Amino acid sequence: MDKDIISGNHNIAISMRKSINLTGVKKIENFDENEFLLETNMGYLMIKGTNLEIIKLDTYQGDVSIKGKVDSLNYLENNKKQEKQESVFSKLFK
Repeated sequence: MDKDIISGNHNIAISMRKSINLTGVKKIENFDENEFLLETNMGYLMIKGTNLEIIKLDTYQGDVSIKGKVDSLNYLENNKKQEKQESVFSKLFK
């Protein structure tokens, strides 16, 4: 595992609301064209937008690049992350 991930470095760079580059990503929990739920060194991060897609994924370094229109970023508490996952599953099984 890379020292950036171990030391807890986590950075976000947004360019013109059209792309976002993240470091310190541990895991992509869930994603679709409108939402990404990522586990980062600083907690769970929800990214919302339109036409979102992964353009780079480096699991060794913990780097992720996403393109599409970025509307919001929100760090979630652990219990809110569980609520979000439950709502995703409820959408699937309606």
